[in-house]
Amino acid sequence: MSIWPPEDRSLLADTYALVLIVGEGDGSPGVEIGMVVVGGELYVRAYRGVRSRWYRAAQEDGRGTIRVGAVTRDVTLETRGLEPPAGVEAAFRAKYGELAEALVASPEARAATIRIDPAPAPAR
Repeated sequence: MSIWPPEDRSLLADTYALVLIVGEGDGSPGVEIGMVVVGGELYVRAYRGVRSRWYRAAQEDGRGTIRVGAVTRDVTLETRGLEPPAGVEAAFRAKYGELAEALVASPEARAATIRIDPAPAPAR
């Protein structure tokens, strides 16, 4: 687990959605998805649950890229044994209002929570 640097955290918290590209990108445009930052950590959810195609790809690959406006970051995608902090659901509700219900009320979406961490810097 890595906490996002303050400048990235502000950008993520103030932006409505990000584009997630799982794996090496293979020409995929990615999926646009809502996100929340809680305790310096970034979380997304697949409202269709663990059977969502992009969620399954994230589970299998464990890495990807996010795009927020003109900013692109390599990331790791944590799905296994993930226990999101208690504030995730409240953060989704605060950020997305009624639209958040599909992400917080559904047991399927809760089961498909992903923590997105900044990728480690390459070894020198």
